[in-house]
Amino acid sequence: MESILEYFAHIPSSHRAAIILGGLTLFMSLEQIIPVFTKAYRKAPHTGLNLFFTATTILINFLMAFILLRACDWVSAERIGILQWLPGMPLWLYAIVGLLLLDLIGAYLIHWAEHRVRWMWRFHLIHHTDPNVDTTTANRHHPGESVFRFVFTVLGVIVAGAPISVVMMYQSLSAGLSQFNHANIQFPAWLEKTLGWFLVTPSMHRVHHHYVLPYTDTNYGNIFSFWDRLFGTYAEMKQEDIVFGIDTYMEKHEHSDIGRLLKIPFESYRPPTGGKFGNEE
Repeated sequence: MESILEYFAHIPSSHRAAIILGGLTLFMSLEQIIPVFTKAYRKAPHTGLNLFFTATTILINFLMAFILLRACDWVSAERIGILQWLPGMPLWLYAIVGLLLLDLIGAYLIHWAEHRVRWMWRFHLIHHTDPNVDTTTANRHHPGESVFRFVFTVLGVIVAGAPISVVMMYQSLSAGLSQFNHANIQFPAWLEKTLGWFLVTPSMHRVHHHYVLPYTDTNYGNIFSFWDRLFGTYAEMKQEDIVFGIDTYMEKHEHSDIGRLLKIPFESYRPPTGGKFGNEE
């Protein structure tokens, strides 16, 4: 474990890029071999649009990376955060506790907030407008959403007291698991069920991308699946009944044009079926 943490403490940018590109390549290949849905759609434009938002996400995180590094240095120097208050833990337990806390705050909590705070939801809508969810959907985030997701990651660092090694390990796992749980792939039922007790699987996360409430507001997890069970936000539905997208933006021109998607957070709010946030402006 010491060598693993040492690696992530100094992971080169090229290796981080390789993790993202390698994950995309792997899961896009598996989508051709073991797909769940075989709906025909124009994959090249769909992939290009989602990769644009992937690029903006990477750019924003790169531009603000110094804040993350400073936060890690600060919590270590000032001994702030849970990991700093629990000395003497075995390294394997130290890493697991760090990953759990970062996933809880930097993934589950922010995702839950995006569905509960109206102005956050308006940015997060872009992620839910995808009518053909696949592994490229993982980073289909409005640049504004990338900013407040980053803020919650920094908050997670402060609460956890996480050093840069644990943070880089978390971010690498988070990127890979997000690509995995958005992928249009299927596994044997026994394997999905077994993995699903610990990790967010594709069948679990697809429910979150069903186009109407209440399913849209369930299954917020990214790495660990037990947060949803613990906090009562877990849901299941038949995979064949899932319809991707969001009911307020189902027209093609509303979810397939970059300029149109970038404007969504600043337009008049459209309450979905079920009255999320009411009709207030």
